[in-house]
Amino acid sequence: MNENINKTALFNGSCFALITTAFSFSIRAGILPQLAEEFGLSAEQLGFINSMWFLGFPISMLIGGLVYHSFGPKNIMIVAFVAHTLGIVLTIYTGGYFLLLLSTLFIGIGNGCTEAACNPMIADTYSGVKMNKMLNRFHMWFPGGIILGALISKFMMDLGLAWEIQMWIIMVPTIIYAALFYGKAFPHPNVVGSNSLFENIKAMRSPLYIFLFCCMALTAITEFGPNQWVNIVLSYSGADAMLILALVSGVMVIGRFFAGPVVKWLGQTGVLLFSAILSTIGIFMFSAVTGFMAYGVAVIFAFGICYFWPVMIGIVAQRIPLSSAMGMSVIGGIGFFSTSIFQPIIGNWIDDSRIKYIAKGFSGDALELAAGQDTLGKMVIFPAILIVLFLILFFWQKNYEGY
Repeated sequence: MNENINKTALFNGSCFALITTAFSFSIRAGILPQLAEEFGLSAEQLGFINSMWFLGFPISMLIGGLVYHSFGPKNIMIVAFVAHTLGIVLTIYTGGYFLLLLSTLFIGIGNGCTEAACNPMIADTYSGVKMNKMLNRFHMWFPGGIILGALISKFMMDLGLAWEIQMWIIMVPTIIYAALFYGKAFPHPNVVGSNSLFENIKAMRSPLYIFLFCCMALTAITEFGPNQWVNIVLSYSGADAMLILALVSGVMVIGRFFAGPVVKWLGQTGVLLFSAILSTIGIFMFSAVTGFMAYGVAVIFAFGICYFWPVMIGIVAQRIPLSSAMGMSVIGGIGFFSTSIFQPIIGNWIDDSRIKYIAKGFSGDALELAAGQDTLGKMVIFPAILIVLFLILFFWQKNYEGY
C-alpha cells in the first residue's frame, strides 16, 4: 500500500521540519539574554516565554493526533508551515512581552504539528527494527539542528548582529521542508484498525500506556530543562554555554545515528534505564563542576538524554500499535506540556537562588554561577525518579518478544 510513495522526499522533509524546531530551540536559547536586556524581563518572565514554546506542542500534537487520519499529515504540515512563519515574523517585529508570548506559542504550535504528522508517518512508512532506526535518525536532526543553530547564534552574537537577524535564519529550513513536501503522496496506516479513534483510545487505556505517559513527563523535562536554560545557568561556569549546547547536541546526533544496534543490544527498556542513570549523573555533575570539566560532563549528560524521546515514541509505536498517531501524539504532547509547566518554575528557582546568594554576600559572576548550579541541583530529582520508574518497566516488560 505504501510502496509507491517517495520515502526519501518525505523523510528528508520531516528532517528539515525538525531542524526548524531545533533552530527555534537553540537560537531562542541563545538570544534569551538579549531579550531580557532589551525588554527588561526577569528570569521568571523568560520562563513564561519559554513555556509558550512547549505549550504550543501539546495543543497541536493532541489536535493533530485526533485528526491525523481524517485531516491527513500533509494538511497538518501546511498548518505547521503557516504557524512557523507567523511565529518567526511576529517575534522579529515584537513590541514587548505579550507579543513574545504569542509569537513563541505560534512557533510551538508549528513544532507540535511537525511531531504529530512526522512520527506516525515514519512509523507507517517503515516497520520493526527499521522503524526504530528511522525514528531515531529522524530525531537525530533535533540535536543536529541545535548544533547548527547554536553555532550560528554564537557566530552572530560574536559579530554583534541583532537577535532579529538570528530569527530570520529559522525561515531557511521552514521553506525547504515546505518545498520537499509539496505535491507528495503520504503513506497509509500499516496496522489494521489503527485509523479508528475508538481503537486508539481503547489502546491508550492500557496500563503500559498510562505508565509510559507518566514517564514521558519526566524524560522531557530532564532533556529540555537544562538545555533550554544553558545560556543562563552555565554562562558563568568557565565554559562557553553555547558550545556546551552544541557539544551535547553533537553527541546526541552520533548516539541517535547508531541507535539501531544499541536498541537491539539493550532493548528499549534497557536503553531507557541506562539513559536515566547517565542523565542523573550528568545533571548532578553539572551542578558541581566548573571550567573545562563541564565539557566532559556534557558528554555524559548527552548520552543520558539522547535516546529518551525517540525510544519513548518507538516503544508506543511498537508495543501499543493500535494507539497509532493518537498515541504517539499524546505521549509526545505530555512531554512538552510537562516541560511547559516547569519552565517558569525553573525561572523562579533561578530568581530565588539569586536572592538567597545575594543574602550570603555573593555578587557578579560568582552570584550567577552559584544560582545556576543551585538550580541544576534541584533538576536532579527528575532523572532520579526515572531510574526507579524504568527499573519497574525493565522487569515488567522483560518477557516482551521484540525490541
